[in-house]
This record gives sequence, structure tokens and C-alpha cells, in this order.
Amino acid sequence: MKRAVWRHGWWKDARPIASPNFNPRPEGARIGLAVVHSISLPPGSYGGDEVEAFFCNRLDHAADPYFDALRELRVSAHFFIRRDGRVLQFVSCDQRAWHAGASSWNGREQCNDFSIGIELEGLEGEAFEPAQYAALVRLLRSAARRYPIEAVVGHEHIAPGRKADPGPRFDWRALSRSLVGGPRVAAQAIADHRGSSGYGR
Repeated sequence: MKRAVWRHGWWKDARPIASPNFNPRPEGARIGLAVVHSISLPPGSYGGDEVEAFFCNRLDHAADPYFDALRELRVSAHFFIRRDGRVLQFVSCDQRAWHAGASSWNGREQCNDFSIGIELEGLEGEAFEPAQYAALVRLLRSAARRYPIEAVVGHEHIAPGRKADPGPRFDWRALSRSLVGGPRVAAQAIADHRGSSGYGR
């Protein structure tokens, strides 16, 4: 029997790693936004399990001086896309992950209430990999068939001045072209795009 694409908010193409950092969405919340972030721990280091540990409150704070500032933080995202395109899921999309913080979009505050958070393994100012864009497109198309996602934005667009990820090298225009007929990249993200005109360049 074919496994369902989505089951209780979990995507079949992602490896599930349950984070304790979530809570229920407000009653009647309509999931209409996807927020793209970037993260690497320590910054610029790729391939380790530090992000997984961070989202699950298991980070070894003595392993790197940078980690000490994260000691009291409790955060999560729904998804994490590694440099090679592998997708991990930490929180059911039916639940509220803690990825956006103080934020607003189109006059609505607290974007965690109505968004799906997607972290890309990367660093602000650096390019992302073609495999990450390909995985992101698959995920966004599938999520938009399951939830009424109306816009795709960056963390920088919902928390301007406070956050700057995924950063200037993220190719919003190329993502928009890849999503034709699917969820819409917000016009603001495309207008703000200053990166290269192709994945991985």
C-alpha cells in the first residue's frame, strides 16, 4: 500500500527528528505562509549534527565558543535542508514551530502562528547549492497541495532589520521561476533580490 505523502503534518520525503520545541497553533489558524531561513553551526560549518542538536536542545555548548550564546535559546523549524538536498523534519506542520520570532506579514503579527519554517544549511552572504533549491521546490509544491500557502518569503522579509537570512545570495527569482503554477514567491522577495541569476552560481 502506498504511503501517504503527508501524515499528521509529517512529509514522507523528510527524515523525521522530533523536536520538543513546538506548541499548538492558535485555533483556526490558516497556514498561508512559508518562511525560508538559513542556518549553520558554527557559522559557515556544514555537514555536522549541530543544527539537529540545537533544535532538539542537545547542543554541546562547550564544543565551540559560539555555542555559549545559544545556551538559553529554545528554537526549531519544521524543516532543515542540507547542502546535498537531504530534508529533515523536526515539527509537524500541523503544529507551531519556533522559527520566526517577533515578525509580521501583511499586517499579521506572530508569523509562527500561520507559517511553515524551512531552514537551509547555509550562511548569509554565501550561495546555496542546486540540490537545496531542488529539494526546496519539491517541498514547497507538496506543502502547497496540503496547506493553503499563499506566499513564500525570507526571514528577512518578516523581521526586517532584525534578521537578514537567507541573505543576498539566495536566488528568489530562480525559485519563483521553478515554482510557476505552485506557491507564489512574494513580490517583495523578488524585488529585493540582489543575488546571482542561477542556482549555485
